[in-house]
Amino acid sequence: MADDDMPWEPPAAGDELAHLTAAVDRMRTTFRWKADGLDAAGLAQRVAPSQLSLGGLLKHLAAVEDLTFTWKLHGTHPGQQWDFQSWGDNGTEILAAGDDSPETLYATWDDAVARSRERLDAVLADGGLDTVASLGDERGHLSLRRLLFDLLEEYGRHTGHADLLREAVDGRVGEDPPQGWVPESGAPLAWIRNR
Repeated sequence: MADDDMPWEPPAAGDELAHLTAAVDRMRTTFRWKADGLDAAGLAQRVAPSQLSLGGLLKHLAAVEDLTFTWKLHGTHPGQQWDFQSWGDNGTEILAAGDDSPETLYATWDDAVARSRERLDAVLADGGLDTVASLGDERGHLSLRRLLFDLLEEYGRHTGHADLLREAVDGRVGEDPPQGWVPESGAPLAWIRNR
């Protein structure tokens, strides 16, 4: 199998940076595959009693991407699209995504991931994984390395949700996208790091 058939696969052998960024890209790709090619009804479907939907997860993870690489990393607001005041109690409004078209939801996620890749590449070129993030917590400042691990964890959790939601929509199951997969909807996977 050629790397071109599965560009999201991490390298067989590489350094910490190559493995970490590729693991994030593989999780992003698996999530995107789970959410791909659906109409408004498919993106809105829920599994009772949860309020989660694939459309809501697309929107939520787009917000996570932008928040990670703006607010957490640089201390800057991620833009009007992510106005925290409009998210409702515990962020439930953003997870609803009920008024967003499939085209809007796919573009929102695709664009956020592309911005994240650009921002990540700029920080890596300037300081690497030990770059100190603007945002800290009770333990002190976080590193870019920690932000990437947190992003990987966030995708892991929600890709598991996407597994259940997608299976309920049309029976799609599987651990990874099939060899040669490209999105039916939205942008191509141009943000995957070339190795």
